[in-house]
Amino acid sequence: MSSRRKVSLLAVGLFSFGSAGVLADLVPAQQPPTSAPTCRASDSAAVVGVASRFHKILSTGDTSGINALLAPDLRVIESGAVESRQEYLSHHLSADIEFAKAVKEERTSFSYRCEGNIAWLISTSTAIGKLNNREINSVGAELIVLSRNQKAWKIRAIHWSSARRQPVIRPFESVLR
Repeated sequence: MSSRRKVSLLAVGLFSFGSAGVLADLVPAQQPPTSAPTCRASDSAAVVGVASRFHKILSTGDTSGINALLAPDLRVIESGAVESRQEYLSHHLSADIEFAKAVKEERTSFSYRCEGNIAWLISTSTAIGKLNNREINSVGAELIVLSRNQKAWKIRAIHWSSARRQPVIRPFESVLR
């Protein structure tokens, strides 16, 4: 399967929530382009900048700044649920801000891909801190999908996954105590 076709399937899967015509969208075009248009260096910087601003703004609590980065059809996927933009802004965002302010999160890996007007960033992280008297020590994974309109790159989808970090057990550690 060509990389263009894979991107098309990804885009259809991510942006066709609730669409009755999803299967029809999967039928290949009669003459697909031989390769996807690549993004310019300025696009790459803009995409990474949007994701970086999103994380920074979460830790400051600037809800209007977050609002400006999100596409009207945003979907947030977390804990087995899919939220619309309105659902995210009305209740989930405040919990994310509280978490970002209280817990130190460090990105541990990062990959980026951009084709045409679609870009996606995948990262992993560790989070250590205390929130509401609860110790946090977790690992996480994040996928952010963005698209470009005439004015700017906007976040179209965010998928978060996290799990408790397992304690590191070193051989003979308990014997030495």
